[in-house]
Amino acid sequence: MRFSSFKNDIMKKPANIYLIDGNSYVYRAYHAIRGLSNSKGFPTNAIYGFINTLLKILREKEPDAIVVSFDSPLPTERHRVYEEYKAQRPPAPDELIMQMPYIKKIIQAFRIKIYEVPGYEADDVLATLSVKSASQGVDAYIVSGDKDMLQVVDGHIRIYDPVKDRVIGREDVIKRFGIPPERIPEVMALTGDTADNIPGVKGVGEKTACEIPYP
Repeated sequence: MRFSSFKNDIMKKPANIYLIDGNSYVYRAYHAIRGLSNSKGFPTNAIYGFINTLLKILREKEPDAIVVSFDSPLPTERHRVYEEYKAQRPPAPDELIMQMPYIKKIIQAFRIKIYEVPGYEADDVLATLSVKSASQGVDAYIVSGDKDMLQVVDGHIRIYDPVKDRVIGREDVIKRFGIPPERIPEVMALTGDTADNIPGVKGVGEKTACEIPYP
């Protein structure tokens, strides 16, 4: 098994990098696996589920480089622009919060770099790293289920879904939406995003938004 954190080596540049949305897959693991704990009653469901996803990527994809990013607890620019951003979301369950330090310790034990930038979400960090990687000719695979990430897909940037074991490229985005990835922000501005509590244009759904001609 060969892998490293995202730190360019002067002698050898990685051919690919896997960029994992830590929050997304920790939450997914927590809700998908219930009732799992150690002999002392400490919950381990999020730990078990997330590490299994990480191991799947390491074993099956054998990435040249891999990083994990987590959301910063500090407010982002989006919160300052729109106070109701994600206001509908309940706080993270205590049983999940308890497991986060252990998840990060295990990631670090694998010598995998964790990116957590104050005032930024994991999505922001992953998009930035993927674009930077692609500019250097490195194939970037963003491990995220967030539709927002589709906007950065191009020749060197793809989305990887470890649950369905599916890679989403530029042609997949065009096939689904009928528009290229760079037009996704316009579509989401029109439709809004209920997951983030962002309102769209009343009466405009995804189908209509994708059919509107853009300049």
